[in-house]
Amino acid sequence: MILRIVALKVCGPRTLDLTFNDGAAKRVDVSPLLEGPIFAPLRKVAYFGKARLDPECGTVVWPNGADFAPETLYELP
Repeated sequence: MILRIVALKVCGPRTLDLTFNDGAAKRVDVSPLLEGPIFAPLRKVAYFGKARLDPECGTVVWPNGADFAPETLYELP
């Protein structure tokens, strides 16, 4: 099965509530992933809150093109 995110809620300054297509629901802190210039805007709370679910790709995206693979988010504690 290809892992996809089917539901998303921003619940903190760098925290997401995610539901995956395998039924798993997780709250993840993406702080450890915010390295490099593409992720710099996500360090600002207001910009992080612009996260959206891309139903075609099944992952979380931001207006600047930043995204994370569903598998990466799934593996976060």
